[in-house]
Amino acid sequence: MKRWKKAMWITAIVLLILLLQTLFIGYRFSWGPFKSLGDIRMKKLPGNAESYGMQALSQREDSPLAGEKALFLGSSVTYGAASLREGIPEYFGVRLGCDVTKEAVSGTTLVDDADSSYVHRLIANVDPAADYSLVVIQLSTNDATQKKPLGEISESRAPADFDTHTVTGAMEYIIAYAKETWGCPVVFYTGSRYDSAEYAAMVARLFELRDKWGIGVLDLWTSDEFNSLSEAERALYMNDQIHPTKAGYREWWCPEMETQLMDYLNSIG
Repeated sequence: MKRWKKAMWITAIVLLILLLQTLFIGYRFSWGPFKSLGDIRMKKLPGNAESYGMQALSQREDSPLAGEKALFLGSSVTYGAASLREGIPEYFGVRLGCDVTKEAVSGTTLVDDADSSYVHRLIANVDPAADYSLVVIQLSTNDATQKKPLGEISESRAPADFDTHTVTGAMEYIIAYAKETWGCPVVFYTGSRYDSAEYAAMVARLFELRDKWGIGVLDLWTSDEFNSLSEAERALYMNDQIHPTKAGYREWWCPEMETQLMDYLNSIG
């Protein structure tokens, strides 16, 4: 009887912890049924003032993607979890004058061990008949946080040969699938630097995959100069060490991403 009661108490405590975690994540990142409550908090952030909205931007006259379609695949950073869902896809939609598809779900991973993974959603949710001229993928911090296995680079280029239960295999699968399906440039982007050895290893692996596949890498991680912010700037630009506000996207991340993307697209003609 004592063992039974102890097991019941442990189960109850575990369930309570899971509930509290769900409540916290839902409120903090405007997730699911907590979206309205999260939005109230996000709207109060100085970096999410209406003046930082993307619609006030102007389109580049030399955009190579004007009138074209672009796919953005990612998790909370692509979704805009701390910026009222206005971030990278919206920025490039305006600046490059392209029609954007945003396939982004907070908390998801590259590694294909759930129906919400990048790999699963790419196949299940994105129309293979769509005429995409660019595919942009977020190097997800969730894989690092959840300590997903990094894996190894394959000698193959066939999607069926990649171990999508590893970060590397999932990235290779996505690259191969996108190239095979749409025949367009494929670009990954990193987050800005934060304290994570696991994510640093993912960034290093991404550059190795660039050498193999000829993909573009929009690198916000490596540069000391780019990552040197004053305390005031960081408070304006970031909700936490991973998620930017509208100001963070518009004033800090996206202009650098735009410069690197244009350089890449010009280099491949």
